Amino acid sequence: MNLDDERHLRRAIELAGAAREAGNPPFGSLLVGPGGKVIAEEQNTSIADNDITAHPELKLARWAAANLAPDVAEATTMYTSCQPCGMCTGALERSGLGRVVFALATKQLNSLKSPTSTAGPRPVRQDGPALLDEARKPVEGYYR
Repeated sequence: MNLDDERHLRRAIELAGAAREAGNPPFGSLLVGPGGKVIAEEQNTSIADNDITAHPELKLARWAAANLAPDVAEATTMYTSCQPCGMCTGALERSGLGRVVFALATKQLNSLKSPTSTAGPRPVRQDGPALLDEARKPVEGYYR
């Protein structure tokens, strides 16, 4: 962690504060390109947009995948106010971004929540695998 990392994390925290002031969950993120310039910023808008996926990390991962050349994405860093959730981590892994720096870890975030809080993800039952012979047909050979 260097002074530039700290400066960009402070901006992510400012964006989180702005999200909260706007009535959304308090999360903010930004992308810093290879030259050290901020190239995009986002904040959580899940309440304003009535969209459970409107996390800043996911919005920026989508933007990066659509707008950055692979070599630029690889040299780009995301700074975010909290450790990305599972949904956002999946998008980040596919985005081509090279690095994520976060302020609060998930465990630290959870320690700030009330014991009676219903905010946040909950486990969903998943049943499977099933119908392997049928399910494998459209997939076989795709990942070669």
